[in-house]
Amino acid sequence: MVVNGDARHGAFLKACRREPVPHTPVWFMRQAGRSLPEYLKAREGVAMLEACARPDLIVEITMQPVRRYAVDAAIFFSDIMVPLKAIGVDLEIAPGVGPVIADPIRDAAGAARLRPLVPEDVPYVSEAVRGLVGELRGTPLIGFAGGPFTLASYLIEGGPSKNHDRTKAMMYGEPALWAELMGRLADITIAFLKVQVTAGASAVQVFDSWVGAVAPEDYRASVLPHTSRIFAEIEALGVPRIHFGVGTGELLGLMGEAGADVVGVDWRVPLDEAARRVGPGKALQGNLDPAILFAPWDVVERRAKDVLARGRAAEGHVFNLGHGVLPSTDPDVLARLADLVHEASAR
Repeated sequence: MVVNGDARHGAFLKACRREPVPHTPVWFMRQAGRSLPEYLKAREGVAMLEACARPDLIVEITMQPVRRYAVDAAIFFSDIMVPLKAIGVDLEIAPGVGPVIADPIRDAAGAARLRPLVPEDVPYVSEAVRGLVGELRGTPLIGFAGGPFTLASYLIEGGPSKNHDRTKAMMYGEPALWAELMGRLADITIAFLKVQVTAGASAVQVFDSWVGAVAPEDYRASVLPHTSRIFAEIEALGVPRIHFGVGTGELLGLMGEAGADVVGVDWRVPLDEAARRVGPGKALQGNLDPAILFAPWDVVERRAKDVLARGRAAEGHVFNLGHGVLPSTDPDVLARLADLVHEASAR
């Protein structure tokens, strides 16, 4: 089903603002890249952080899924580590591993090395966003940045971590140092989001991917003040703000308090229950398990329709996966899913 272009352009922003929509809008986290053969071809021989600093590649990779799928929004091709690299943090994104930090932050001197981000640090971001706004012809572009807990975890651990033990040790045992580090990271996230919105992004998402590792009382005391400041600083820009983390079922109420317009929900909590936990005044985004896309189509269809049905409990619903597209996902299944969402939810 081909949805009218004007309707598709408006549905995502309307749903984020809890306004009536012609259909439930859909986009996919990590739709830019990962599973597309044209992405692999464009990235051939190009390191991730290099690709994220080349406006031509950013535009091309961001546009690839928009050409393939009837998505209601594009997601800017970048990485949450880009602003840290831009301010001089010695890091690389190792294939098959993730971000690797050469000199992890473990003390006040390390935290002090995190200087503020200024637009001149990331001119390629502004250039790419401006180019995309012209290419997208009204399809909203979502800018994004990493949440402070997730960025802190990479910086403290030195790379990906299952237990975030050093990170939590600092949060529990050195609260002043923790607050200093989180404050600096919040400043960087705010600046990076502002660069994207100023250049033309229509919405922003904060990926605090690993904050689900934190207990609710610790989230309230040690994370929420910084996240709330990010969303408060962005509010004046007038674009919808989305807040997403993984394993955050116990934090959904607190995430609702943080100030975003839309709370992203992973696949572990049904959307009707998530709506109850988040409370009124928020839209929800999610939340089909990415692994379901490997099942037979009748299973995908049934589960997607269940997500749509439960999403009606929310004041606004943006259909998405409960986390990013997995690398071996069949692009044809994603295309079929986007069409299904529009067909099954048409008002």
